[in-house]
Amino acid sequence: MKKPQVVIVGRPNVGKSSIVNRLAGKRVAVVEEQRGVTRDRKAVEVDWRGVAFEVVDTGGWLESGDDLESKISKQAETALAEADLVLLVVDVTTGLVDEDTHAARWALRSGRPVALVVNKVDDELHEAASWEFLQLGAGDPHTMSAQHGRGAGDLLDFIVDHLGEQQSAEEVAEVTDDGALRVAIVGRPNVGKSTLFNKLIGEERSVVHDMPGTTRDAIDTVVETEAGLIRFIDTAGMRRRAKTEAGLETYAVLRSLDALDRADIAVLVIDATVGATGQDQRLAERISAAGCPSLVVLNKWELVPTEEREGVLATVGEKLAFLGDAPVMKTTATSGKGVHRILPALSIAAADYVKRVPTGALNRAIRDLQIKQPAPTGKIRYAVQGAIEPPTFTLFIAGRLPPTYLRYVERSLRERFALGSQPLRVRVRVE
Repeated sequence: MKKPQVVIVGRPNVGKSSIVNRLAGKRVAVVEEQRGVTRDRKAVEVDWRGVAFEVVDTGGWLESGDDLESKISKQAETALAEADLVLLVVDVTTGLVDEDTHAARWALRSGRPVALVVNKVDDELHEAASWEFLQLGAGDPHTMSAQHGRGAGDLLDFIVDHLGEQQSAEEVAEVTDDGALRVAIVGRPNVGKSTLFNKLIGEERSVVHDMPGTTRDAIDTVVETEAGLIRFIDTAGMRRRAKTEAGLETYAVLRSLDALDRADIAVLVIDATVGATGQDQRLAERISAAGCPSLVVLNKWELVPTEEREGVLATVGEKLAFLGDAPVMKTTATSGKGVHRILPALSIAAADYVKRVPTGALNRAIRDLQIKQPAPTGKIRYAVQGAIEPPTFTLFIAGRLPPTYLRYVERSLRERFALGSQPLRVRVRVE
């Protein structure tokens, strides 16, 4: 029950992302008045007249370009191969240019249904100018102004009529909630998140390039693994606020934080050649505040000299204390070394996060740990597990227990019930 896909293509800076935002009815794609802002392909769910479909935003397609532009074009080609409808976007304010002709020839050659969308048509004068694009051979123009919303409803009507399949949003909702484990891959710019992401999912889904900030949006991909469905979310690198440019990077960071908030597990990627930095520490704080389990991935490990590795691990222990005993994985994503250990670790972390302990077993453990080491003051009368995600235990006590004893209780429960290194909460109620 895959949702129909409407893929938006065209040369750079014709307003493709603005059209995505207008069709979705909210700002979901990063928009900036500069060339090449969109780099990865991003699917956004849209519902119109009870019909649900996905609009796929792509980077601008170019017939030739540098290494980064070639990778962006490859992403657009991959999206095109899966399209049920292609919207070829052009800009009426610049008129017909050679790049439009090349993009149209490429889209039509794919064999997918293609519709011509002339953007930035704000008035009747521009409406008349839109007929110039007939020579592209993509049919009559559908005119709109993504910025002002002019013609957006007509375009949505056309899309729904073309797709033809009247599928209700309620039916699709059941498919959308696929039960996949949500894993957000976060970290500073240029630490290898997208390369790791591509290794984990087995295809080049995000653009990988050695320029910081390549990923501008959170990109979701669901993968079938031995551990079940996993939804990997590749996010933009998060810089310190002082180094975050207004506009473009601000929205990218907000999307990364949103991805973190909706994740079941966070994978914090660190450049092992640098070690844990102050910014990594702030990201660890953010993960801790989100309350989800985490893994720390020291990427580029093979590039770290043997004599320096102990010092790198020491920085992780010092600056990422917020994550407790989160597993530390050593990988080199470019070669794939060590990446195979991540999926089993994710599976274990997910299982620990939802583990529930029977009340009887829990209170026997409380009795045993008090016999082994009685509290200097106070006494635990009984305990219950009040929640999972993370496992949360409430102790009903007489008197008061010092913080050191509560840490002893937490450590004992973690060991007794094999709760691993993921978050665990111990709360106290005085009777």
